[in-house]
Amino acid sequence: MLALTAGILVAPTQAQAIVRVSEFLADCPFSHRLPDDPIVFPGLPGASHMHSFFGATSTNAHTNLNSLQNGRSNCNPSVDLSSYWVPTLYNAANQPVEPNIVTFYYLGEGIANPGAIQSMPLGMRIVAGNARATAPDATTISRWSCLHGPSNLVGKDFVSCPAGTQLESYLDFPQCWNGRDLDSADHKSHMAYPVNNGCPSSHPVPVPKLRQVLRYPITGNPAAIRLSSGRGFTMHGDFFNAWPVAEMDRRVRDCIRPVIKCGADGRPS
Repeated sequence: MLALTAGILVAPTQAQAIVRVSEFLADCPFSHRLPDDPIVFPGLPGASHMHSFFGATSTNAHTNLNSLQNGRSNCNPSVDLSSYWVPTLYNAANQPVEPNIVTFYYLGEGIANPGAIQSMPLGMRIVAGNARATAPDATTISRWSCLHGPSNLVGKDFVSCPAGTQLESYLDFPQCWNGRDLDSADHKSHMAYPVNNGCPSSHPVPVPKLRQVLRYPITGNPAAIRLSSGRGFTMHGDFFNAWPVAEMDRRVRDCIRPVIKCGADGRPS
C-alpha cells in the first residue's frame, strides 16, 4: 500500500531480512611494525621477529590490559581496543608489504549449540599457529589463497596468485576455553579447538571463534616472498582482548547466540 509523505506517494520500506550467520566483526587496518611481542616476550623490546600490528595503535613489548584500555584503536568499531599482530610479510626486494584489507571475524560456527557460547573474558590472550614450523603438516591451521582467484588455489604455504588478485591468509583461533586462565605458559594450552562440534571436557566453555583474514597486494612467484617467521606455514596470530565487557556481551547476545550476521557496529548487516 502506498503512503502519502510530504505530498508524494511512496512505497513503505520493507524490513531488512536477517541473515542467519553467527557473526560480528572488526575491520582493523595496519598500525605499525615492531620486533616486539607483549604476549610471548613481555617487557623485552626487540626480542621477537618483526610483527605487524593492527587495532591498538601503541602496542609494544610493555603493553598490558591497562595500557590497551587507556589507549586508542584504529579498528572499526573504535570501541574494540584489542591488539592483534602477525609476522610481517616481505617481498622479493626484502621490503615489508602490509595487508590492505584486514578483517577479524568473531564467529559462532564450529559449535553445535551457538546459544551456549560465552563472551571472551577481558584480558584473554591467545596465540594461534606455529611460528617454529619447519614444514606444513596435519597441525598447520593457517591457509593461503587468492582473493578473486581460482577457488581451488588453496594451500598451507604461499600460493601463486595470478595478476588481478591478491594473496590472502586465513587463520582460525581456538574457541574452547578452560574457564579459568586468561593465558598459559605456551599461550595456547588454556584454549582448544572443538571436537565433533563441541568443546572437550578439559576446555568446556565455548567462546566466539576469532578468524583473522588478511589480504596482501602480492601476486606471482611465492618463492620470492617470506614472513619474518619463515615460510607461509609459519603464519600465526596473536590476540590480546580489550573489548569492553558490555560491548562484547551485547554482540554475543545479539549476533552470535541467535545466529545473526552483524556488521562492525554489532547490528544486523
